[in-house]
Amino acid sequence: MSLRDDQLATLKAAGKDFDYYNIANLDGIDHLPYSLKVLVENLVRNIDGANITDEHVKTLLDWDPNAEPSHEIQFTPSRVIMQDFTGVPCIVDLATMRDAVKDLGGDPEVINPQVQSDMVIDHSVQIDKYGIADAVQQNMDIEYQRNGERYQFLRWGQQAFKNFRVVPPGTGIIHQVNIEYLAKVVMSKAEANGNTLAYLDSCVGTDSHTTTENGLGVLGWGVGGIEAEAAMLGQPISMLVPRVVGFKLTGSIPEGVTATDVVLTITDMLRKRGVVGKFVEFYGEGIASVPLANRATIGNMGPEFGSTCGIFPIDNVTLDYLRLTGRSEEQVALVEAYAKANKLWGDASDPDYVEPQYSEYEELDLGTVVPSIAGPKRPQDRILLSEAKEMFEKTAPAYETEKTVKDPVAVSTDFRGDFDIENGDVAIASITSCTNTSNPSVMIAAGLIARNAHAKGLKPKPWVKTSLAPGSQVVADYLKAAGLQDDLDALGYQLVGFGCATCIGNSGPLLPEISEAINANDLTVTAVLSGNRNFEGRISPDVKMNYLASPPLVIAYALAGTMDFDFETQPLGTDADGNDVYLKDIWPTNSEVAAVVDGTVSREMFLKDYASVFDGDHRWKGLDVPEGELFAWNDKSTYVRKQTFFDGMKATPDPVADIHGARVLALLGDSVTTDHISPAGAFKASGPAGKYLTERGVEPKNFNSYGSRRGNHEIMVRGTFGNIRLRNQLLASVGEEVTPGGFTYDFLAKKPTTIFEASRDYIDNKVPLVVLAGKEYGTGSSRDWAAKGTVMLGVKAVITESFERIHRSNLIGMGVLPLQFPAGESYESLGLNGTETYDIAGVEKLNEGVTPKTVHVTATHEDGSKTEFDAVVRIDTPGEADYYRNGGILQYVLRNLMK
Repeated sequence: MSLRDDQLATLKAAGKDFDYYNIANLDGIDHLPYSLKVLVENLVRNIDGANITDEHVKTLLDWDPNAEPSHEIQFTPSRVIMQDFTGVPCIVDLATMRDAVKDLGGDPEVINPQVQSDMVIDHSVQIDKYGIADAVQQNMDIEYQRNGERYQFLRWGQQAFKNFRVVPPGTGIIHQVNIEYLAKVVMSKAEANGNTLAYLDSCVGTDSHTTTENGLGVLGWGVGGIEAEAAMLGQPISMLVPRVVGFKLTGSIPEGVTATDVVLTITDMLRKRGVVGKFVEFYGEGIASVPLANRATIGNMGPEFGSTCGIFPIDNVTLDYLRLTGRSEEQVALVEAYAKANKLWGDASDPDYVEPQYSEYEELDLGTVVPSIAGPKRPQDRILLSEAKEMFEKTAPAYETEKTVKDPVAVSTDFRGDFDIENGDVAIASITSCTNTSNPSVMIAAGLIARNAHAKGLKPKPWVKTSLAPGSQVVADYLKAAGLQDDLDALGYQLVGFGCATCIGNSGPLLPEISEAINANDLTVTAVLSGNRNFEGRISPDVKMNYLASPPLVIAYALAGTMDFDFETQPLGTDADGNDVYLKDIWPTNSEVAAVVDGTVSREMFLKDYASVFDGDHRWKGLDVPEGELFAWNDKSTYVRKQTFFDGMKATPDPVADIHGARVLALLGDSVTTDHISPAGAFKASGPAGKYLTERGVEPKNFNSYGSRRGNHEIMVRGTFGNIRLRNQLLASVGEEVTPGGFTYDFLAKKPTTIFEASRDYIDNKVPLVVLAGKEYGTGSSRDWAAKGTVMLGVKAVITESFERIHRSNLIGMGVLPLQFPAGESYESLGLNGTETYDIAGVEKLNEGVTPKTVHVTATHEDGSKTEFDAVVRIDTPGEADYYRNGGILQYVLRNLMK
């Protein structure tokens, strides 16, 4: 008997009996943080005797808050959520797996997600039209024209796969739809014995801000596409048991302060502490006064703190939000009963409450928070609003060059008339993104500031591109019900779409006359957005400085028209009587905001808007979509192509083989990130991917981005290792200049060339490839194409001094062998420079069911001499060994499902 059998119990909720795994009586559970209790339940429920054992559970129960992470466990998420940029390759792989099953003589319909998997299409809407009544409709028309091919494919997937749902374009932002509708907090499913099992909702997503759901008590975070596919197919994700930072909130938000100000303060505090790789958990009596929407706003910024999650426990605030958003009373009762039965109830005033132990402690008195913004290039760079003008004047000179014109520049437009623009002017003021548009208090505050400004005759400056992109249709409903949308319209804040928009760089073009004036005069203009990311170059190519602010402050800056502004001493304009109007004259009180929220945001709105959430509008329903279990691939498509991972695959894998005669494709230094490896951003027309598109008749203006074309492996492999910041030192080893970007030396053709073109030469001649690198290889976002592109270039092994954990796991998931130099050694210390040929012996031991601790590497120099060493094999779990023996995780799952 295992713990899994021992802990199965019965729970009564809403008049029904549920099976569940009781963790409340396990020794050591009482003082564990909420987030680690969630992991305990996850482990107990998924014990299989191999990857997850009783010992893993006991290790977690014996967690030492002061220890550094060293114990690896397997986390099996209950759900997966995707957005369209990162989700499309996952569905391409599933569709290709169906073709592979058919080729092997099996039933293609065995290929389905094994857990509930949802995609919300929210990353493709761009703000082309704004400041007009039908902007949202025009932008959606353009969105469908740009993305028709991808949408046809996803619409096919919606009807072809079980356990896969698609929320069509124009519905909302992934994270808001998740907390308002998709998340269950406690899930239930029918079992083979006729009973119903209740278990904790947990969810990973292909977007870093999946942590929004942490506000609901749902554990989860953003992952790369390979981890997401693994989770979809029922495979666990490897992780180290983290340190947990306990963050106590006390007091209440003072007058004039918003949830955005709170989250920017927390981000500032935690960045200074250093919480990368840690869990952050909010606790204490003070959290009972933090509304769920504010909790979600805080959770959303987890990636900006740097933590894996920023989670709140389940309590009465959670239950109230579930009711408000239209969840059934039965579901609310199940959440309450389950949380209390399993010691997951987070009410610090409860007599049975036991305060958890934490690795580190942080505390914030909400009463000390003051209005803030962040910028000009990182979310953690918080600036007090009272010091914003001074800080702008201090930082702006760094963005100016000798070409920057200091005097105002005259601009003449048909759309907004004639005006002058100058350095510091706000070119974009956008209410956008999942951070704030899920929060009624800040959205209503923005509406009220618009009402007050409109009543006093104030208007944004004509050079400001204004936009309102809410996170769900419910936001549009309550702004309209409160009568505030008319006031927003009057200020140019008409709806432009329901999607991420400005925050991910889909701010759309500025007026051509404004763009021309900015670039011709090298002006330093600014953007203000209610988002979570303001990195350089992200928001608009015309804008150098980007600032994060609450929705009401976004409007305030649109009225001011410049970042070089002091709201305390400078008026925004004058009223009809000629009196100066200051920000304090139009800023609503906290009680005014609360009264409107309480009076307009209703359960009925959520029930209405989510009643047909998967149906889509006439555009979605009108897509010409192929039917059937297999997708009808279009060989001429430049967006969606059948993947090649399964070409020639057999029902039983061939034995893994030692590697002979390998050449080095790239010789790299320390801290090579997945951004260096994986294609992202815009295409260069002169690069392999740009040439591929040009040869197929695509003009550069229609290239779109790598993100939008992630469903086409031909493009992605051509961009792998193509980042302009990459330096391949192999070129220096052969006496060539190190050209930045995706270049290497081809030892067969004896010439420098692109990494892609060299890889084709090696593959054609059956020469395996290796990559040599330094420390911390693969840090950064866990981009799936960093591993997928590596294997498609013909790389069989990557030898480094150390790996980032997730990229190491992803390489195995694609059938690439991760090896480390012996401790204390590097390619430099061993006298290697990449000109050698490599033989790797001992890999074949894996065929005997044994994972060798090391394999023997022989590097043969050009003069025939040899350097030999034992490389450490970084296949760390039995599951990873299975993946590698099968050629990758997708092949492993495919063969298992066919059985």
